[in-house]
Amino acid sequence: MNFGFWFNSAVLIAALFFFIYITDNFYIRIFLHNPDTMINLKIDISKVLDFVSLDEIQFFHKEIKEHYDALYHKTGKGHEFLGWINLPSDFPENIIKRIEQDAKSIREKAEIFVVIGIGGSYLGAKAVNEALDHNFSNLLQKRKYPLILYAGQNISENYLANLLDILEEKEYAIAIISKSGTTTEPAIAFRLIKNHLENRYGKQKARQRIFAITDKSKGALKQLANEEHYSTYVVPDNVGGRYSVLTPVGLLPIAVAGHNIRKLLEGAATMQQYVRKNTNNFNENPVSLYAATRNALYRNNKIIEIMVNYEPELYFFIEWWKQLFGESEGKEKKGIFPAGANFTTDLHSMGQYIQDGMRNIFETVISVENPNKELCIPFEKKNLDKLNYLAGKRIHEVNRMAELGTILAHVDGGVPNIRISLPEISEFNLGQMIYFFEMACAVSGYILGVNPFDQPGVETYKKNMFALLGKPGFEK
Repeated sequence: MNFGFWFNSAVLIAALFFFIYITDNFYIRIFLHNPDTMINLKIDISKVLDFVSLDEIQFFHKEIKEHYDALYHKTGKGHEFLGWINLPSDFPENIIKRIEQDAKSIREKAEIFVVIGIGGSYLGAKAVNEALDHNFSNLLQKRKYPLILYAGQNISENYLANLLDILEEKEYAIAIISKSGTTTEPAIAFRLIKNHLENRYGKQKARQRIFAITDKSKGALKQLANEEHYSTYVVPDNVGGRYSVLTPVGLLPIAVAGHNIRKLLEGAATMQQYVRKNTNNFNENPVSLYAATRNALYRNNKIIEIMVNYEPELYFFIEWWKQLFGESEGKEKKGIFPAGANFTTDLHSMGQYIQDGMRNIFETVISVENPNKELCIPFEKKNLDKLNYLAGKRIHEVNRMAELGTILAHVDGGVPNIRISLPEISEFNLGQMIYFFEMACAVSGYILGVNPFDQPGVETYKKNMFALLGKPGFEK
């Protein structure tokens, strides 16, 4: 036996394992995030090809490559707000740990966590939490995690008064999310709830129940947080509100609700890496296909996009998508109007219009392949409803056939359909979908020739409201 050979081989193997061990962050990260094996989101554009040709869609190939270059090299419009592009893979570990620790602390002392914010300051967190929560979580008798409620997204006196009624009876904590601290809706809500919190717990204990997510150095909320010693997180200067769900803005409420923010970020990082790797591979890149297809349809007078889901828990994901695309693209008298529908519910209200109304619309369907629970239709001996032909079938199978049947009907009726599918609703898959839509929105905005990262039109109503209320400096 050649002992020298075996000895040298053992040394070589040991050295290899040691190398893998000391480089484990690099090696394992590459393995875990291999985009060719981990991407779950799929896109199907076959049901638009009766309305626009493949050549019309692929026409955007070269232009989209240029837009990727502008985004990655920060040379395009709004380049100062591109911090979200690499955020999922670069998110600081110390901030993740701190969010997890604060979430644990909040869960130990609060039955309710109130998120105060408007627009992107609450929609992203609500979209993820609603997607992952029990559909009737507010009615569960035994809750493991706090119920997340929202304020500052409206100026309804009834809503705020009713919220205070609930908070009077529950242990609670709050997050106030605002870069400036002066946005009217959340500022009013924060005044009311902070006052209630201080009256109930005393000012010192109230401080321990207030979390401020705001600018790193300036603004009214930052000043107050410093003076009152609130626990504070930073809204990055280079991340706009509607792109902020993967910052502490969204991650703290999501963690408090008991969901895995590491998996959410991992899913987003996987999509981030996949898109970047495939910037030149047009037909394999879902972002490129979606952005090109919707703009090809737009140039053929399909000016309204209806985002459709067949799972009620995705309702607020569509609301988040509507803000993302509406605020990003609706400028300079341009843009696809983002609308939403919840099927099969809305087939009994909006279905007629979608089938036979104006032919300036197209649909994008979010399809979930597998539900997280299983429920079958029972057999009934009398069969008065004539449904025994469905006995033994899963509810999801019926829902799926409704989805496929509706797509066929709407396409036949002149409505193009894009289908985006996920294997199931999970933190990982939602992270992928969030990043997919964020990047697609940026690319699509650049195709339109607008800045997808500002919102100048939002300020108009505020000026009129301030003038009508007599705010100093805004008198008519």
